[in-house]
Amino acid sequence: MQLTVWTYEGPPHVGAIRIATAMKDVHYVLHAPQGDTYADLLFTMIERRDHRTPVTYTTFQARDLGGDTADIFQRACLDAHERFKPAAILVGASCTAELLQDNPAGLAAALNLPVPVVPLELPSYQKKENWGASETFYRLTRALLADRAQGFVRAERAPGSRPRCNLLGPTALGFRHRDDITEVSRLLAQLGVDVNVVAPFGASVADIARIPDADFNISLYPEIADVTARWLERTFRQPTIRTVPIGVGATTDFIHEVVKAAGLDPAVADTVIGSRLPWYSRSVDSTYLTGKRVFIFGDATHVIAAARIATEEMGFTVVGVGTYTREFAREVRALAEKLGVEALISEDYLEVEARISELQPELVLGTQMERHIAKRLRVACAVISAPVHVQDFPARYSPQMGFEGANVIFDSWIHPLMMGLEEHLIGMFRGDFEFSDGAAASHLGAGHGSHTAAADARHDAVPAPEPVMANAAISAIPPAATGASIIWATDAELELKKIPFFVRGKARRNTERFAIQQGVDLITVDTLYDAKAHFGR
Repeated sequence: MQLTVWTYEGPPHVGAIRIATAMKDVHYVLHAPQGDTYADLLFTMIERRDHRTPVTYTTFQARDLGGDTADIFQRACLDAHERFKPAAILVGASCTAELLQDNPAGLAAALNLPVPVVPLELPSYQKKENWGASETFYRLTRALLADRAQGFVRAERAPGSRPRCNLLGPTALGFRHRDDITEVSRLLAQLGVDVNVVAPFGASVADIARIPDADFNISLYPEIADVTARWLERTFRQPTIRTVPIGVGATTDFIHEVVKAAGLDPAVADTVIGSRLPWYSRSVDSTYLTGKRVFIFGDATHVIAAARIATEEMGFTVVGVGTYTREFAREVRALAEKLGVEALISEDYLEVEARISELQPELVLGTQMERHIAKRLRVACAVISAPVHVQDFPARYSPQMGFEGANVIFDSWIHPLMMGLEEHLIGMFRGDFEFSDGAAASHLGAGHGSHTAAADARHDAVPAPEPVMANAAISAIPPAATGASIIWATDAELELKKIPFFVRGKARRNTERFAIQQGVDLITVDTLYDAKAHFGR
């Protein structure tokens, strides 16, 4: 186990809470000490839910360890059933309570409650949040469908009736899951396909019981739905569509797969309205984006989708990909091999930061963690995957899937770079009387300096800047790689500012690296151009 400030995933019981919170009449009784109840904050503060999560914590304290903690758990189960009257109860232990070995499954079974009780064995020290959500969804679905699984025979669809499918995988605290459900449902309706059940998001115990009635399943988020979808394939002979419709190309492939699985006329696929992304990405306004270096990191589903969009639909150059989802490491490694880059499979955000700093991309597509990293390195960034912050649960309609999702993706990826173009113009005209060299970058906010008329008036009177310590000037260089004695001469600093902003950071880093290699303490204009010649070979 490694102690860290941030983490991409919580322990597996947080994944179980995501499933319980997503559903309507399921309650989770979690054997946990007082300090493990923090998970509620994820939903109330980040997702901005308007009611509490359906979880009862035993919240035993240190003084209870000398007594019967098993009795505390059983009383919590009885109280939860009496108070909330759920249609099904999940029971399990948090990472701390796991050490007590109180056996929540056996304790709950002994109570003989009149509703299904699903025990969860989630190894907190080997697995993490997404695995916990996947396992919980699988165990719950399997328990609730146990009766129907015995001798199930699929009834023939009535002539003239519309085909039906299930949407599997969306959960609470998922990245744009709410809007993805709406967009995919709309897309299916245009094709003439009805949605039978969406699960676990918004589903009830009765809805789970109706899953076998559909003609096929759609695995929207494989990290959550894949295990359950495979069990449904084996048990109820329901085929699964695994193409995730993120991006124009993937959405088009998804439509054709749905048409085939539903037994529809192939011509129906051509009736669906497309996206504006292909036109925008070919337009004059965005041709300068071609070849931009992009680094992608997040959960496997969104990383694989983003890499396809970046290379096939945006014209970017992907210089690195990675994921924290170790269960899908094979798929991401295969993607990296196809792109000719090295895959990063890691749960350590410091390792991710080091890779970004090494590759020096012009755009980072990642999680909330990569947003912070990119801000420190002064690199454009767009969030494409959980974990996310409150700002990634917008009030507006903002899907990632379908053709409208492709439009949203285009805007969210391109706008950081378009602001960069505006900043480049400011850099070109920085000597003009309307601009001040102290003006902040337009996307960094007031905390990085501000442009005022008074600053313009003082522009000519401002003395030349003092020599700047290199390791204080650019945070993208690891401290160990930066010579503490390196100083930039005033004329070299002024010459550096003539370089366009979007390559200025790289020029500074290369010059300082060259100076360290040459044993130079003072960087002059000659050093700057010597470094340019050296790295230009």
